Amino acid sequence: MIVVGAGQAGGWAAQTMRTEGFQGRIILVGEETHLPYERPPLSKGLLAGEGTPEQCYLQDRLHYRKRDIELRLGTKATVLDLESRQVHLSNGETLDYDKLLLATGSRVRKLDVSGGKLANIFYLRTIEDMLLIRPRLKPGADLVIVGGGYIGLEVAATACGRGCNVTVVERERTVMNRVVAPEVGAFFAEVHEKQGVNLQFGGSVARFEGQRRVERVVCDDGTVIPADVVIIGVGARPNDELAAVAGLVVDDGIVIDEYGQTVDQHVFAAGDVANHPNAVLGRHVRLESWQNAQNQAITVAQTMCGNRTPYRDVPWFWSDQFNLTLQIVGLATDWDSLVYRGNVEEQKFTVFYLRDGAVVAANAVNNPRDIHFARQLVAEKRRITPSVLSDLQVPLKKLF
Repeated sequence: MIVVGAGQAGGWAAQTMRTEGFQGRIILVGEETHLPYERPPLSKGLLAGEGTPEQCYLQDRLHYRKRDIELRLGTKATVLDLESRQVHLSNGETLDYDKLLLATGSRVRKLDVSGGKLANIFYLRTIEDMLLIRPRLKPGADLVIVGGGYIGLEVAATACGRGCNVTVVERERTVMNRVVAPEVGAFFAEVHEKQGVNLQFGGSVARFEGQRRVERVVCDDGTVIPADVVIIGVGARPNDELAAVAGLVVDDGIVIDEYGQTVDQHVFAAGDVANHPNAVLGRHVRLESWQNAQNQAITVAQTMCGNRTPYRDVPWFWSDQFNLTLQIVGLATDWDSLVYRGNVEEQKFTVFYLRDGAVVAANAVNNPRDIHFARQLVAEKRRITPSVLSDLQVPLKKLF
């Protein structure tokens, strides 16, 4: 078994292959020099100066040695030959495989504007990125964040806690517009503004200016924002080029079936790079989330070991911002009504997204107890009378 991609998905897949009883060679190939690790702390605790990068590792090096999982870290897979079932690596090595898992993840989407190569302009994706950014978040520093999605807002909250003057530039009219309703985005925008974050809506970055390092951000509406540091978070792209060149089907990621298999019976994919059929949504989707990277990798590895297991998880995401924890189940892409449960003023509530009376997604703010039941409602597309759904006197578990 060869796993290309030593991130969270790759790490979990390799471990699962052993726990499933596979006795042959397992080789884990990764471009980064770090052991497989979780990324969420990079914009939260680690960026705030809490802990060390090693605490993000899924397991220590001894764990892989005891399970006889061979590591090829700091090494890139350069060519995939489907006919000969070989992977060529950047270190000159050629590996034969019986089955191959592509867990190559995604990379940051770059912002192509003038001045983008000035010093102190960063993207946050890896431990190395975090280590470059962290010492620059000093009290009084002018930080400009481009993009008001998860990463941008988490970094904004962390930087505020470190005493920075934070401005977020978002071209849409609300934050997190791709994942939550405008009403929920407005709630989070208000929280950030009360904490001192300057939110600039409706404009895009035209250029960065400065002498050798960035000094200001100029927007297309003429707004000029002082900047000692800039962090850009405008989405990600799947690392699917290796698969595409090899001849696998690629469409915003590597296209797989519900078992993780590509059009080649010996090649599978999981995690950020995988475009998979989602039974709950009724369509193919590519997800960038901690839950999907872990759980899909586990189920696909089980299938590769002979325990054929379909992946049918309800999408789940979370984000920590200031004193708020937002949890999302389902994808809020198409709804006709919202139902609130709880008290928005007390910052503890759940929003249910309904389409034709059925629950298709939910957002829980500081309300973790609702998530388990919300996931079931979404999975079953359960139709619940809105007045019952919003009634705190009716426990959600009684709806089942």
